[in-house]
This record gives sequence, structure tokens and C-alpha cells, in this order.
Amino acid sequence: MKRESLSEIIRRPCDEVFDLLHDYERRLDWDPLLREASLLNGASKAAPGVQSLCSGKWSTGGIPMITEYVTFKRGEYAAVKLINKPPFFQSFAATIRHAPVNPGSSQISYIYHFEAKPKWLAWLLEPIMNLRLRSETAKRLRALKEYLER
Repeated sequence: MKRESLSEIIRRPCDEVFDLLHDYERRLDWDPLLREASLLNGASKAAPGVQSLCSGKWSTGGIPMITEYVTFKRGEYAAVKLINKPPFFQSFAATIRHAPVNPGSSQISYIYHFEAKPKWLAWLLEPIMNLRLRSETAKRLRALKEYLER
């Protein structure tokens, strides 16, 4: 199982960063890697038990991932787990934490872990998948920062 953690300092308060990150109606305004982002089953806000669909752009593989919010505390943290079984993913989960840095800035930390499938090929797939996930997560955090700091 691979585990990774990335962080970014954003010159905006935790609540503002948190709210934008989990607002699926505005997700495509700032996330350059997605072609689709929505909450499922009639949900209008992210919360524990709510499922979301995020589909990457075709240039990033286009893989649709359905996740379910496991925990959710506005302005502080949220965690999701993978519900569907897209190609090459046995499991995936992520935690997003927000911490104040000073009165106008906050740190967002994105921690993920995953297992590749098929299991017998995980030794080869996981390092490659992790490079891609790490790169995409870093781009996504930078895009969020740039959008909010404009």
C-alpha cells in the first residue's frame, strides 16, 4: 500500500479554502484536471455518507472515481474512501486537513493511500501510479491556491 502527503500554504482562511474545495458546483472553476465533478443521489452538500463522482480529463486518463465522505468537519478536515473499482485501483482513501497559519492564511494537507490491482502486479503498478497521483495532487493544490489568491 502506498501512502503520500502533500501540503500547500494558501493566503486565505481555513473555512474559505475548505468550502471551495468541497463545493462541487464550483469544482470545475478551479480544478484543471477534471471534466466532471458532482455529488450523487440528490445530495446538495458534502457531508458524511455523501457520495461524489470526479472524472478526470481524457488527457489524465479520464478515470471516473466515486468516493464517499467518511468524516467531515467544516474548516478542519474531511476524509473520503473509494466506492467504485476503477481500473488498477483495489482501494483508495484520502484525508484533507486544514490548519490556520496566521490570521489570513492556512495550510491544506492532502494525505492519500491506495492499493493497486491486480495484487500480483502491485510491486510494479504502485510506484508508477503514485508518481501520477502525487503530480496530479500537487497540480490540483497549486490550482486551488492560485484560484483563491487571485
